[in-house]
Amino acid sequence: TADGAGYWLVGADGGVFAYGDAAFHGSAGGLPLAAPIVGISPSPGGGGYWLVGADGGVFAYGNAQFEGSLSGTPIATPVSGIAGTTDGGGYWLVSQGGAVFGRGDAGFYGDMAGFALNGAVVGIAPIQPTAVPT
Repeated sequence: TADGAGYWLVGADGGVFAYGDAAFHGSAGGLPLAAPIVGISPSPGGGGYWLVGADGGVFAYGNAQFEGSLSGTPIATPVSGIAGTTDGGGYWLVSQGGAVFGRGDAGFYGDMAGFALNGAVVGIAPIQPTAVPT
């Protein structure tokens, strides 16, 4: 959560579990999923979150905005993670092969697609803005 006093866990079936001061905003538990859920990312301020499936399907809850998915798009390797932009206007999806896909206002800055990797890419994280000393 934004204050660091809570967190969410997500299961492969889409069930979301909130701990500490993290609020529950819904889950994909019980939905017929085309692929297992492989990642969760909070929206700014912790008022929602995105879930992503291995097929690139994205599910938005709370104040997290849905900006599209890869569901139905042929991808070389399964999606392995999701990271929201700092303003909440988009997110990046990453595949096990290192391909990065931006949705919404998530810009593209490069990826590892096509490179020989020693193992699968398992996650992605945005750079958090830092305070400028006054």
